Amino acid sequence: MSEQNDWKKKLTHELNEYFVNFLYLSLFFCVFTTYRRLLMAEYDISYGDYGISIIKALILAKVVMLGDMLKLGRRLKDRPLMYLTLFKTVLFTAWVLLFHMLEITVSNLLHSRGLAGAVHEFMDQFPYELLAHLLIVLFAFLPFFAVRELNNILGEGKIRQLFFSSGLLEKTASKNVRRNDG
Repeated sequence: MSEQNDWKKKLTHELNEYFVNFLYLSLFFCVFTTYRRLLMAEYDISYGDYGISIIKALILAKVVMLGDMLKLGRRLKDRPLMYLTLFKTVLFTAWVLLFHMLEITVSNLLHSRGLAGAVHEFMDQFPYELLAHLLIVLFAFLPFFAVRELNNILGEGKIRQLFFSSGLLEKTASKNVRRNDG
């Protein structure tokens, strides 16, 4: 019975983590979709690929979890939070690039265009579209990993408590004042 409870707890934890990752990334990508939509509306071009933003967030949330399962970025865990955050941001952005390249390759293989078609498609995207996509992912990951690593340092759920529990900030502030006075 204990193994089944452990399995359920782990599954619940993984699903919650996936949902939080997805929620953050989908909000971030939907904001960029809205930005693009508003820019294009100025030229009477309709744009509303919110579905693509949601699908991208679903995939990236899983890619992040796979990177965590492979323990990417763990070697700097004893460094200051700033270094760890920047390192994980760059590392996971490169991880996303790797998955993007894999996606292009598989797509071209499935459509009988082979590896040459994958290389051609990748190089067509390279200068502008791919760099823009990577910049968006990089800046989406920066606050994402800062908050996640801070949560790891403070303890699981502490940031959630700080944001959503009333009176907790007052208690924490009064403890800090007493600590500094003593």
